Amino acid sequence: MSRIDQRFAELAASDRTGLIPFITAGDPLPDSTVALMHALVVAGADLIELGVPFSDPMADGPVIQHASERALARGVGLTRILGWVHEFRQHDVVTPIVLMGYMNPVEIMGAARFAELAVEAGVDGVLLVDCPIEEAAASAPLRSAGLQQILLAAPTTTAQRMAQVCSAAAGFLYYVSFAGITGADRISLESVEAGVAQARQQAKLPVAVGFGIRDAAQAQVIGNFADAVVIGSALVERLSSARDEAELCAEAQAFLAPIRAALDAARGASR
Repeated sequence: MSRIDQRFAELAASDRTGLIPFITAGDPLPDSTVALMHALVVAGADLIELGVPFSDPMADGPVIQHASERALARGVGLTRILGWVHEFRQHDVVTPIVLMGYMNPVEIMGAARFAELAVEAGVDGVLLVDCPIEEAAASAPLRSAGLQQILLAAPTTTAQRMAQVCSAAAGFLYYVSFAGITGADRISLESVEAGVAQARQQAKLPVAVGFGIRDAAQAQVIGNFADAVVIGSALVERLSSARDEAELCAEAQAFLAPIRAALDAARGASR
């Protein structure tokens, strides 16, 4: 069983909602990325989405765009990121890590080479925004190497396409809360719940909800009907001004701890 499958099985067994923080690898302090990852786990992260900086992140809003720009300006690329994952694995062999990004950096490295190095480093899955099911051949080397390919569904996904996505996805289904870019502040909790319910009719995998979730209150509501909650832009923005590693890790824990508590309280109240 993969680390992702194992973690979601543990969450289901304990009736807990997963917390998946997203950070941009190398931002704001490249040399503190590994320490930040460990701090996220201490604060209650069940999985970590590690964003791979890219110059043209079409699905990302200004916060993550700027984080990518800062990381790229500091020379952060796939080789360095995989090195950080390897270093993280020296002390944490159970927390799943998903690399989230775009096909361009993978293609530059070579899909087969990237897959080999990613598995060796300890990466568990990939979420490639611009690699839908129609481009399955391009990501085949990743799956063949043992990486689970996380796929996206959205409110605009038709029932027919949802069936296709659910049959091809691995690890978990990432349900985008609205049609738009990350970080937008216009999430409709009622429509998200309806969309997740539709996805559950066809998905044999856990469903995680992301895009636009900014605080504990929103996370708590979504945690009542989703298997996991993804929080990215609000966290990245909170961390962006950290001046040193201690402040960076303290801010991460201060941000995530109330969300972890809210998720646990929501599930406890529903039992």
